[in-house]
Amino acid sequence: MVRPWPRAGLAVVLAACLLAPSSGVRGPTPAVEDYVTRQLTVAANTYLARRSQALVQKDGRDRRAAAPTEVLGVRISPSLVRSQEKAVRELETRNRAPVEGGPAYTGARTRLDEGRAVRTGDRITLEAVEHTEMRYGRGGRGKVTQSVRRRFEFRATGEQITMVGERVLDPGAHPVNDPLGESR
Repeated sequence: MVRPWPRAGLAVVLAACLLAPSSGVRGPTPAVEDYVTRQLTVAANTYLARRSQALVQKDGRDRRAAAPTEVLGVRISPSLVRSQEKAVRELETRNRAPVEGGPAYTGARTRLDEGRAVRTGDRITLEAVEHTEMRYGRGGRGKVTQSVRRRFEFRATGEQITMVGERVLDPGAHPVNDPLGESR
């Protein structure tokens, strides 16, 4: 014989169901598709690599091109483009050597590990590790390497994605390719 639930027991079960979070309402923040994450990573890497290159001696030639306003379909906000131009000018004019008076940087390579991109409404956040290698001295035999965690902020409007912000996540880190005291 099946006995019906006692009223008090049924009320407890129903209350527990109501208090339990629904997987449709809450849950992990949705990760962005792999191809979009790669697209955002390439755009962010291009942005950082340009600053690293600004530290390398140019042999008297002006090879500086304007900051890109779009990379692989990802737009760069006008405020970030202005910030990038200012940063590049500062990096080109400051000491371009690992130590004051030492041999100049002769090469730069910046690589951004494909991080994790997460979408929240119209915002996408990409967190990744930047690896920068600066060569210096005769024949580029000297080397300075640095790894820094960064966060890039993007805004999605329909199919268009725009990079709107970037910052260093590691407390106390001073990336060689960041301008002094700059907050973007």
